Amino acid sequence: QLQLVESGGGLVQPGGSLRLSCAASGFTVAYYAVGWFRQAPGKEREGASCISRTGDTTSYADSVKGRFTISRDNAKNTVYLQMNNLKPEDTAVYYCGARAVSSGSVCYLASYSMDYWGKGTLVTVSS
Repeated sequence: QLQLVESGGGLVQPGGSLRLSCAASGFTVAYYAVGWFRQAPGKEREGASCISRTGDTTSYADSVKGRFTISRDNAKNTVYLQMNNLKPEDTAVYYCGARAVSSGSVCYLASYSMDYWGKGTLVTVSS
């Protein structure tokens, strides 16, 4: 069964940090560009960050640039999102998505382009 499983969400105070993990099973994530997306209550899903197959290319939404860092460990079939200096507006369900690509240097922040999705992990930033 092909699936992505997110973990690491929770409640954190403003200014705090969390590290999200996206573990793939049933397929080799090394052949996929992976993105982290988030959806706040009443809002559309938006791309937060993405990483290419090789990890050489990353991209970030302006709202998270300088605070979030995406990385991957293909040997562990896992992609990570380190989130620092969290703000209340970062509160959302965070999803990872994967898209099969032939190029090792592209990634995508558009949610419609993903082949597989996880079920999400909730991040709440509140004092």
